[in-house]
Amino acid sequence: MSPIRRVVSKQLGELLIERGILKKKELEKALSIQKEKGGLLGNILVVLGYATEEQIAQAITVQYGFPYLPLANYDIDQSLITVIPENVAKQYCLIGIDKISNTLTIAMANPLNMQAVEDVELMTGCKVQAFVSTMTDINNAIKKNYQKKPKQ
Repeated sequence: MSPIRRVVSKQLGELLIERGILKKKELEKALSIQKEKGGLLGNILVVLGYATEEQIAQAITVQYGFPYLPLANYDIDQSLITVIPENVAKQYCLIGIDKISNTLTIAMANPLNMQAVEDVELMTGCKVQAFVSTMTDINNAIKKNYQKKPKQ
């Protein structure tokens, strides 16, 4: 997979301020928490209640050009559930949503996680195309779809 290039050169916080979602002081607080404890800025902003998961996901789509896919009403192809093991789906917060030829489309909470993309490519032998979705949507889809999976 080729390196990810930004479509917009602005940082996530700048985009959220520009969109009126975040105030400068809120961003500063979130950045200081990130510096102290680590973690993804988007997750910190959600935990603090400064932004919703959807707002973060949509800002990432603007920033990097990944398409956004809300999964709440999306029917996932059940044949894909056996392609990515449940533990991998949970570990990387992703789920396979479609496969055409040798391209596997996945929804991920963090499409910048190149290790996750590479692992899925190695595991499946497919080229991965990533969409952005929220952690909540993906976790709900994992619960719903992996429960349906026939036991072997």
